[in-house]
Amino acid sequence: MRVDLNLFTVFEAIYNEGNLTKAANTLHITQPAISHSLAKLRGHFDDALFVRQGHQMTPTPLSKRLIHDVRNALATLNTTLLSNLEFIPENATNLFKIGLRDALESTCLPPLIEATQKTAPGIKIVSLRHNRKTMENDLSSGQVDLIIDVAQPVSELISRKQIISERLCVVSRKNNPNIKTVLDLETYLNMNHVVASYRASGAAIEDVELNRYGLNRNITLRCQHYFAACQVVSNTDLLLTIPESYAQLLKSKHSGLNIHAFPIESPSVDIHLYVNKMRSKEPEIEWLVSSILTLFQQTSSKPTTY
Repeated sequence: MRVDLNLFTVFEAIYNEGNLTKAANTLHITQPAISHSLAKLRGHFDDALFVRQGHQMTPTPLSKRLIHDVRNALATLNTTLLSNLEFIPENATNLFKIGLRDALESTCLPPLIEATQKTAPGIKIVSLRHNRKTMENDLSSGQVDLIIDVAQPVSELISRKQIISERLCVVSRKNNPNIKTVLDLETYLNMNHVVASYRASGAAIEDVELNRYGLNRNITLRCQHYFAACQVVSNTDLLLTIPESYAQLLKSKHSGLNIHAFPIESPSVDIHLYVNKMRSKEPEIEWLVSSILTLFQQTSSKPTTY
């Protein structure tokens, strides 16, 4: 039995959007056309494929088994069709969607935009706060083109390359009466701290490292953004432990801050670039990935003396 390949494009759109109307809008076709295509697929597989739950279309177990093969097949076809198309940066007008968290947006976007404005002035970039729980699905579905984040578990369908490795450091306000010349471990543990995290609870990377030595600190404030945490630190005696590049950025904008070495030996904070392996063969994605890898190899942080 022959199957129209367009039906699998519809299948992927419904899976990605979880809603027939949204899938229709994504494909720029009518909802009746989506419903008709879904009916054909249901008949072919003898399975509902998607079950309505409220406003959502929830995939059946069969759909969950099919989605990876469908995405790979569509990506392979797309790559084949694009293989002879050359990506010319200076003439490009592409829109790229990059998944970034708060702190990385501040440190990664400025050099990236500066570089791409010189080589591809016509492109546009959208920075999105991605969901780590769905990042693999978002990369496979094209909701984001690539993601820059700390180490996350991914399957063999996703390519992961380290682009940044940096140390943790500690930020305090200038003239903090609790800190003499060097911030030692005893002083660090005796002081109060602020943690910046989107999670309501859970250990930060510095707490994991302290716990390895049987040490704990007192966290007075937990907030969502590094910038807000830094504003608190600049007006109190609290300490903030963050990656070095963001600390240097904050200090360059705020003269009332000091940066100190983290008082114990700690692992580096490794930042990775994530991209779907099949999509990485598309000329424009290949160019963007290559540009980012080259950029951060050139601007990788060097050891700093505080």
